[in-house]
Amino acid sequence: MEPILIYGFPAGSSMGLVATLEWMGLPHRLCRVDMMGEMREPAYRRLNQRVETPALVTDKGEIITETMAIAAWLEARDSERRVSFDPLSRQADRMHQMMAFINTGFTGSFGPLWAALEMETPDPQMQAVLRTFGSQAVIERHDRLEELVGDDRFLVGDRPSIADGVLIGVARWLDFHQVADKGRWPKLAALRGRIEAEPAVKYATALESGEAATGSDACLGHVELAEVIERFGK
Repeated sequence: MEPILIYGFPAGSSMGLVATLEWMGLPHRLCRVDMMGEMREPAYRRLNQRVETPALVTDKGEIITETMAIAAWLEARDSERRVSFDPLSRQADRMHQMMAFINTGFTGSFGPLWAALEMETPDPQMQAVLRTFGSQAVIERHDRLEELVGDDRFLVGDRPSIADGVLIGVARWLDFHQVADKGRWPKLAALRGRIEAEPAVKYATALESGEAATGSDACLGHVELAEVIERFGK
């Protein structure tokens, strides 16, 4: 069977993994999940007890969760090195370094902003504190990432890698939460522009929005969440 990537909307970090699969050309299927609705239903816990996306059903029917674990699974199967590098190369080291930073401190800095937005029982005072703290953290992490961005067209070299996929699904949260103008970080803004101009990213963003989109022949179609849970849920 083909692997199935379970990705979320709206504005899921998993959008970047959809684009990565396009760059790879790995045959796969997709499962689109409403993170504000059906992901929070008890049945979804059979796929991921942490109630998050992304999740991956492998070609052996096993479930992998967490972005870095899915990225490692993809890298190990990228035999043509379309989105990765020789494991012993300096480029591979930098790719892993960038992914680790993006997936930890950079992504985590948005946590208070999401907590304020998703609070079940609104508490204006607490939400104001969370937004202030979160905005400060996001700005600081953007400062650090701006320092890490080099002179290459993409995060590692002149073609997109898994690191760019991990970045682009999260970087747009700056705009979503209206923290600051992205032009405050010119190198990062230019990098985002190049990644977002990639056909694979445009395709992934359209799918996330529920639009009809045509990508490569790698995607063999969508699978309904209920079917994925029935077939592969624990």
